[in-house]
Parts: sequence; C-alpha cells; structure tokens
Amino acid sequence: MMKTVLSAALMSAALVSAGTADARTIFTGANGYTIDESGRLQRFSTLIVGDDGRIEGTRSGNGDLPKGNVVDLKGKTLLPGLIDAHTHIMGLGAQMLSLDLTETESLEEAVSAIGAYAEENPDLQWITGGGWNQVIWGLDRFPNAADLDPVVADRPVMLSRVDGHAAWLNSAALKAAGITAKTEDPDGGRIERDDAGNPTGLLVDAAVGLADAKVPAPTQAQLDAQLTAALRAMAATGMTGAADMGTTPEAWATFESFAEAGKLTARIGAYGRPYASFTAIAGHEQPGWQYDDHLALSGLKLVVDGALGSRGAAMLEPYSDAPEETGLTIIDGAKLRNQMVGAASQGYQIAVHAIGDAANREALDAFTDLSDYMPAGRNRVEHAQIVSKDDLPRFAELGLIASIQPTHATSDKAMAEDRIGPQRIEGGYAWHSIAETGTRLALGSDFPVEPVNPFYGLHAAVTRQDREGMPPGGWYPEEALSPAQALAGFTAGAAYAMKLDRAAGTLTPGKWADFVIVDGDPIEGPPGDIWTIEVLETWVGGEQVYAAD
Repeated sequence: MMKTVLSAALMSAALVSAGTADARTIFTGANGYTIDESGRLQRFSTLIVGDDGRIEGTRSGNGDLPKGNVVDLKGKTLLPGLIDAHTHIMGLGAQMLSLDLTETESLEEAVSAIGAYAEENPDLQWITGGGWNQVIWGLDRFPNAADLDPVVADRPVMLSRVDGHAAWLNSAALKAAGITAKTEDPDGGRIERDDAGNPTGLLVDAAVGLADAKVPAPTQAQLDAQLTAALRAMAATGMTGAADMGTTPEAWATFESFAEAGKLTARIGAYGRPYASFTAIAGHEQPGWQYDDHLALSGLKLVVDGALGSRGAAMLEPYSDAPEETGLTIIDGAKLRNQMVGAASQGYQIAVHAIGDAANREALDAFTDLSDYMPAGRNRVEHAQIVSKDDLPRFAELGLIASIQPTHATSDKAMAEDRIGPQRIEGGYAWHSIAETGTRLALGSDFPVEPVNPFYGLHAAVTRQDREGMPPGGWYPEEALSPAQALAGFTAGAAYAMKLDRAAGTLTPGKWADFVIVDGDPIEGPPGDIWTIEVLETWVGGEQVYAAD
C-alpha cells in the first residue's frame, strides 16, 4: 500500500494531546481491533484515552461520548501497540550504525560493500557489522578470510552472520584474536578449518567469543546512539514494547538512563545473558516493571544451542546435508539446571534458546526435572524451531510459553529442509501444531536477525510466504496462524510472556494507551498485503511517539 499522509485536521487534533496527555482524547471513526482478556478478537469504533495516559474504554456505534479532544480517524485501522517477544535492541542500533550486509545478494556484492565501508571509515580500529547469509548468496560454503583479505588487510574485520551465531574474520582479525592451527575449539563452539587444520576465518557460536573479546568496547556515547536509533526504528514500525534477549550490564544501564530521562519510547523487558551479566544486573535490581511500566529486568536468557543456518542447532540425529555433524551444545546438564534454579528462586523468568530438536528436548527435560523446585513463572522456550513431534505436547504440559519468530520460517525455507530432511521438518516451525496443544504463543522477530517491522512477522505467520509471495500457497501452510492468532501473538501473547499483561497488550480499561494507527487492515485485508501496511502514528501511554508526516 502507498503510505497515507495524515490530514492537517487529524495531525492538529492529535498534537493537542501529544506529549502532555493533559486532557481526555477520544479517537472516533476507527476500524478498531483488540484482543480481549480471554484471547478473542474484538472490534470497536471509538477509543477513549484518559488524561492519565490510560484507556477509559472502547465503544462501538454512535452513542454519547464524554467531553474531550475528538480525533476522527475516518476509517483508519487502530490496533493495540505491537510488542515483539524476542529482540536484540542494542544489536539493532549497532547494525544501523555500522556495516550492514543484510541486503547483499552475493559474496561479490558483500566484499565490494566491505571494501567501500573500510575506505569511507579509515579511522576505525576494527571493521565490524554483519547481516550476511551465505544461503541467500547461493554460496555452497561459508565465506572465509581469503575472501576478505584482498579488500581489507591493514586492520581486523569481524562480521556476524545474520543469525548472530557465526562470525566472518579476515587474517588480521584472526591474528589479533590469537587464533591459529593450535587453538582448540571452545566448548559449544567451532573454528572452521581447512584440510591442513588452519583456521579459515569462520567462527561458530562460542568460538565467536575468542575474537569478540578483542573488539574495542563501545563508548557510552555510542551506546546512547545505538539505543536512540533502535527506538526510532521501533516506533516507526508500530512497536510499543519488546523483550530484549541478552541484556548486558552496559545495555541495562543505558536502558535505565533513558527511562529516568523519559526517553524510553517503548516498554522493554530485559533478559540478562550470560549468567554473569544477569547476576550483575540482578544484584542491584528487583524483578518487576518500573518507570511507569517502561522497564523491567524480567529474567535470565540461557542458550542451549546454535542456529540452523550455521549447523550449530543441536539435533538428535545428524544433519541431512552434513552426516558427520549434529550441531553444538552450548549449555546443558547440571550447569543449565543450576542457573535456571538460581534465577527462578529470585522470582525471575527463565527464557531458554532452543533451535534444534535435541536442544528443545534438553530444555523440556530441564523444566521437567526442576518442576518441583521452581515457582511457576511464565517460563519460555525461545524459538522452539525444530521439535520432535513426540515433544510437541510437552510445552503445554509444563505450562511453557513458545516464543516464536514467524519470519524465521520464510527466511529459512530455502535451506531448512536440506538441513534436516522431509521427516524432521514436520516438527519444524510448527506454530499451529504447538498452539493446538494449548500452548501459549508469543510472537517476535529476533531483530536484527530479521527485519524490525512486526507487520512482516504478521504476514509470515498468516501466509507462510516470503514478501515476494513465495511459495504459492505457503510453505507447509497447515502450520499457518489465523490473522487473529497472529495479532494476539504480537500483542496480548507477547505482553503475557513478559508479565506486562496487567498494563499493556490489549485496549482494555485501566491499561496504558499503547496503540498504533495504520493504513491497512491486517485482519480482513488481503493476507498477502499485510507486510505492506504502513504505520501512521504510534502512541505509548497516551503520548504520540511517532507520526508518519
């Protein structure tokens, strides 16, 4: 759809209440949707926002309205503010302010972009960034140092794969990190090597840390710039809340600084990672929402395995396209369980990253083993991407939330079945099957692994197609969600998953007036057009934080 420009009258009326929230504002003429407290889709035409920034109510029809500033939306769609259940906020900001390879379509194009970026930034000690994907490039191997050295040889280059589970280095970076043929693979990581045992310049999962430790840490000014950029991108796409998966002490301090200054334009539930980072933050905080529900240390994120694209996902049986590999296990056994209990005993949620079927089984087994020792805390499995069909019912049995990212399926469809074959793929990206067991779903993007725009996720959830409409009819379409399920996952479900449902996620009386006005209808409009919907306005707590004009 073409971006709709707000009328002068609409903007004038909106600005009366923007920023100060000093009077009741009544939005009429809306094509309004929300999810009620029982999870059902509800429609309305009027939203009433109190002078305290909270919702007074919704109405349908043309009944009498209370006094206040009236904004006529003239049929535009109004939705609850969209909430992303799994993000990397500082990672998004860093990507926006560094070398971004997400749009490159070939190795040659990527190398050219890297060389140009290095030439434009001669003062950078390290060239960093990422977003590359060798599958999209049509490359039947991982990139290596020999690809990078001809364009940048004078300083280290370290570029993350799009999933964040692998890094591409030049020879100068390998040298700076002290990685040689004698360097052993760390637990939970792999150094790609040539036939002679020499490192090629590709590090997977825990091995990335060998080089990452040598990259200069960002300054506070750079962290502030990253968060500012990320928040702007989130507001522009209708996002009013997000779960940050992997918060460091430095990121937490930045979030808190913005919250204290009233600059946090989205509600952030932070999940610390690794355990040392979590405990460093938790030592000074208490679980729960602060700053008018703008910030919470929600829990601990633990990572059991890597990603499918880099063959780091832990599988029960070998990869179909690499019979000698079963993936990588980053944390399991007693260490996993001890850390889970350590955080849960303090009242925090547990969020466990699990991609492969072996990793998902390990996560489910750990929650089973600890069921008598951990209080019920809305614990979560992040991704739940490839699951043995025998394990699908266990999420509901254990009261776990499946935190899934619909665009992963449409991005991975070109390689996923090659990786694991036609039988195991039946338990892959199985959103409908998981929901049918009674498991609560929370939807997200994993940005910047995927684009920040939640309408891309809504589209993928409903169509099982990429944004070019492929494949016709959808990829394993029986696992698609309905439009109402998808909207619930990005609003009420995501809010529930980070214990924000008492304050946000639905447009019901008493909750914060977090909502978005858009130029299309994701419920009754053409499903294939959902990703083209443009955001006109984003409101958080009754204050406008974004306007398209």
